[in-house]
Amino acid sequence: MAPRSPLKLLMLHGYTQSGPLFHAKSRALIKHITKAFPLHEISAIYPTAPLRLNPADIPGYSPQEGSGSASGDNNSSNEESEPESYGWYTRSNTADPPLYVGLEDGLDAVAKVLTEEGPFDGVIGFSQGAAMAAMVASLLEPKRQDAFVHFSSLSPDVEEFVYPSSFSKLNHPALKFALCYSGFRSPGDRYRAFYENPSIQTPILHVLGSLDVVVEESRSRALIDACAGDPESEGKVVWHPGGHFLPSQRPYLDAAVRFIRECLEGGLQKGTAEEEDVNEMDLPF
Repeated sequence: MAPRSPLKLLMLHGYTQSGPLFHAKSRALIKHITKAFPLHEISAIYPTAPLRLNPADIPGYSPQEGSGSASGDNNSSNEESEPESYGWYTRSNTADPPLYVGLEDGLDAVAKVLTEEGPFDGVIGFSQGAAMAAMVASLLEPKRQDAFVHFSSLSPDVEEFVYPSSFSKLNHPALKFALCYSGFRSPGDRYRAFYENPSIQTPILHVLGSLDVVVEESRSRALIDACAGDPESEGKVVWHPGGHFLPSQRPYLDAAVRFIRECLEGGLQKGTAEEEDVNEMDLPF
């Protein structure tokens, strides 16, 4: 038998998560992809973001006085019991326009993985990781550096985010596809070069929860609008009847497989996805 061709996926976790946690949460998706592409050798790489979050950075974190549990206090003797949470960047609450603190460090970490583990065929991200996935796909597109130069000259009064030097040194081809679960666009003029002049050319499947209260729909639609063509009419926007998590029900796994197949083979297979009960939803991240 001829050796199976590789299909390598870069997996980017959400804010407060880690690579191992996202691995656990996306197990059903990767298993489904693996079964759907028997002629490919599937490998999924799960880096952990470089920014270790303090408990105060974690939404909903409330220390329990006198407790040494994972949700417990901040005493140095209990450091090991604090939740291991990471982010690709943090958002400044005072900057206007909005500022993503540490974004270049997050992108540098991704560039390191692209160099050491690549080349990758596609990227899959959740929440903040989905926002990163769109930015990474954009940065790997030809002539994206020109967009950064363009917007820097267009808005001299705005401190533009410069094209990361770590990506300018990469010898990595453009990605064939991206899957963004609960993704969103980075706001403000500072980050326009990721999304405009030109719009994102890499095919992106947007999977969104109709009950998501963490990422506002308007932010997700801003990312959809930043993609070339008409993603909605092209079947690249999928809604699931749940909240802020990666759906593991068959229809949404099938949608991911169909999209990847279209990107790899150039033909979307028509057909009705097998319906399953969508009331048994995964726990939110």
